[in-house]
Amino acid sequence: MPLLRNIKLARKTLSIIACCTLVPFFANSDETLPASLSQFNENITAQLHLADAGIPWGMAWLPNGDLLITLRDGELKRLKKGKSIADTISGVPEVVVGGQGGLLDIAMHPDYASNGWIYFSYAKADDKGNKSTAIMRAKLNGMMLTEQEDIYVAQAYGRKGVHFGSRLAFDNQGYLYFSIGDRGQRDVNPQDITRDAGKVYRLHDDGRIPDDNPFVNDDKAKKAIYSYGHRNPQGMIKHPITGYIWSHEHGPRGGDEVNLIGKGNNYGWPTISYGINYSGTEITDLTKKKGMEQPLWYWDPSIAPSGMVFVTSEKYPYWQGNILVGSLKFGQIVMLTLEGNKVVKADVIKDELTRVRNIKQGPDGYVYVAVDGEGIYRLIAEE
Repeated sequence: MPLLRNIKLARKTLSIIACCTLVPFFANSDETLPASLSQFNENITAQLHLADAGIPWGMAWLPNGDLLITLRDGELKRLKKGKSIADTISGVPEVVVGGQGGLLDIAMHPDYASNGWIYFSYAKADDKGNKSTAIMRAKLNGMMLTEQEDIYVAQAYGRKGVHFGSRLAFDNQGYLYFSIGDRGQRDVNPQDITRDAGKVYRLHDDGRIPDDNPFVNDDKAKKAIYSYGHRNPQGMIKHPITGYIWSHEHGPRGGDEVNLIGKGNNYGWPTISYGINYSGTEITDLTKKKGMEQPLWYWDPSIAPSGMVFVTSEKYPYWQGNILVGSLKFGQIVMLTLEGNKVVKADVIKDELTRVRNIKQGPDGYVYVAVDGEGIYRLIAEE
């Protein structure tokens, strides 16, 4: 087995052994990102698809090819297929905007063509101005949202404007998964299943709690919780073949993680971590502990990951079967090369993109990248 070293103190990593309840994996981490672009960058050009000075957080396509975009300032826009200017959709819920909060992710119901449901995550205020993360579903009637209903509101209200999460994904059985960050309360929320925040949740599409959720028989637990011990997950996707839910999350200073989400698993934050405080002081002297999952991959230093996608398109033959992750910190797109459920390396395949907020593969097979303050780019592989 590979030798495990404590990178938080030594700042050098060989490899670490990771375990999940589903299958065993190995996790690797580079101390620094590659100095140059990967050989797999395929001469990629970032072509501006939609110019927008806001922060485009979520992207989802309607069956007709129109693109829906959530902006963190509370706007929902619709870019009609073939157009270059997006229109604003009305009827968005009352979103509290500030810090990292606002209108966040968007996802279409797997059977959207039949039922018309669209799902959103957003920052919601109580009557005292405290903020939490809420999950809402609604329908689109022309250019207006209708039939809005909150299907989960986390009882994690606070003044802090950080760590709302928040990504959405459906699995092959139609369950909705979503992430909520620790809301800046790492010492009380992530490890306590009686409290919201620092968790990944699973619901039926109408907000009901599944009977086989891991903590449904615990009278004190939040029964929507599927996994816990998370810091601030801002990437979540379904594996196109296995159907498993993958996620990544922001570490503190170091220790950004990629995880495969397992039922009832504890991912360790803040009891174990490969990161340190932003001030340089230690959070914990542990990087592993029995009963807590190791990441499939982690970064040190942090890249500030946001958004992720499995590439299945033939437009990028060298990327197929791998994961692309956006980097807010470095303005890069990083490709994680997979061997089964094992992440074997990370390569920068596109840089100089400022702050990459999200990354999705569109129905046309192209990869679309949301960049803070610039808009949406489409990645073109030149001949």
